[in-house]
Amino acid sequence: MNRTRTRIRTQRGITTAEYAVGTAAGAGLAGLLYKMLTGGFGKDLLEKLFEHVLKLLGI
Repeated sequence: MNRTRTRIRTQRGITTAEYAVGTAAGAGLAGLLYKMLTGGFGKDLLEKLFEHVLKLLGI
């Protein structure tokens, strides 16, 4: 019975660590996307996207 309780306690710590890693990865990805889209790359990407949509609409 003691083994089961010990196992459950260690699993809780692992889950918390996984959430922390996932949160850090998400924040890093958001920062990277922000830098890409606010720089020249993002401007060029949006311009090409709008041009493509306007061509499809025939405007």
